[in-house]
Amino acid sequence: MSDAEASIDVRTRRHVTRRLAPFLFLLYVLNYLDRVNISYAALQMTGDLKFSNAVFGFGAGIFFIGYFLLQIPGTMLIELWSARKFIGTSLIVWGALATLTGLITNAQQFYTIRFFLGAAEAGFFPGVLVYLTHWYRYEDRSKAVANFMIAIPMSNLVGSVIAAFLMRINWLGLAGWRWLLLLEGFPTVIAGLVTFVYLTDWPRDARWLPADEREWITAELAREAEAKKARKTPSAWGAVRDRQVILLALAYFCYITNSIGLSVWLPKIVQRISGLPTFQVTLISGIPWLAAIPAMLISAWHSDKTGERQWHAGIPILLVGVALALSLWAGNHVALAMAAFSLATMALYAFPPPFWALPTMFLGGTAAAASIALINSTGNLGGFVGPYVIGFLTDRTGTYTAGIYYLVASGVVGGLIVLLLRTERSRVATQSQQR
Repeated sequence: MSDAEASIDVRTRRHVTRRLAPFLFLLYVLNYLDRVNISYAALQMTGDLKFSNAVFGFGAGIFFIGYFLLQIPGTMLIELWSARKFIGTSLIVWGALATLTGLITNAQQFYTIRFFLGAAEAGFFPGVLVYLTHWYRYEDRSKAVANFMIAIPMSNLVGSVIAAFLMRINWLGLAGWRWLLLLEGFPTVIAGLVTFVYLTDWPRDARWLPADEREWITAELAREAEAKKARKTPSAWGAVRDRQVILLALAYFCYITNSIGLSVWLPKIVQRISGLPTFQVTLISGIPWLAAIPAMLISAWHSDKTGERQWHAGIPILLVGVALALSLWAGNHVALAMAAFSLATMALYAFPPPFWALPTMFLGGTAAAASIALINSTGNLGGFVGPYVIGFLTDRTGTYTAGIYYLVASGVVGGLIVLLLRTERSRVATQSQQR
């Protein structure tokens, strides 16, 4: 069916998605590469700089302290100022900091740059989630989030291949891990400059949309906002104190503990159980992220089709715990361990699309922005806790077993929190959208 023949809602969604989804996807790939390339660099860096597992885990995790501190103010700027200007500025700053990581010589420098890198990236992810609410109705939001967040497993997959080759070079007397960090920051700075001219803050300003589509989506989103006002949704301050929002933040803490803990330490775990050299380890470590891509898309599609969010989010995070427990059972059998890690990543990335539709069921405007920022900032403290606890336990026990058990417990607790949420407001929101 051609665009001219399609109904206005189909045409508008198609035009918006074609314009925004590929670009936001690319930005998030760059975001995640600059965040987690340290996990591949660690295969050489920890030896060169004589970092213990605890030092590396702390440095990898301190990123999320800076990330936490600037999360809410950064996200509010997306809603109150300009998504285009804020996102573009963030890209330029964090791209420069990511490049500087390749020049570190000691633990203190590592901690400092990682902290400020987290602060620079703080508003990007929750800000884009808020930005998507400027363009997509509630019933289309899970797929929109999936189109954006599929960049996480893709960046881990692509990042493993890029790292495998960059870490083999030794130009100008600099080790491969330094070139990996130096070279992956530059594209982000360029993308930041492009963002200033490419993104549009609101549909009403989108000259790239036909007038009828621009008017239709603006009216639809205004209608959704009015419906939320009629349900007496809380203010921004009230939203961050809402019991449901706090529970969602705790569940997301458990998710991020697993997501970042696994992505940061997976190459080192694979190296330990396989005994293979760096090149093969980096390539093998990309396999689980390839498996995660279809799981995320299917979860988003089915959640939007059924209008159900809670079970679509709760069951996968429970399965993460089960899959990681199976990885322990696999022991040093590389094929079985990678199958278990692949199942864990599939479950991990089936979780976010339906999960991020939950707060926007009953919140809008600055309340939605504040709640999304609180959930993401509190949750991302798990990005500090997860890597550090795994490193600490590994130094104390000599194996990764205790750290993986910690991730198992986090998955189980997170899943139970989501499944035990009150669903009254969710049903109201779903019924409202169906009418």
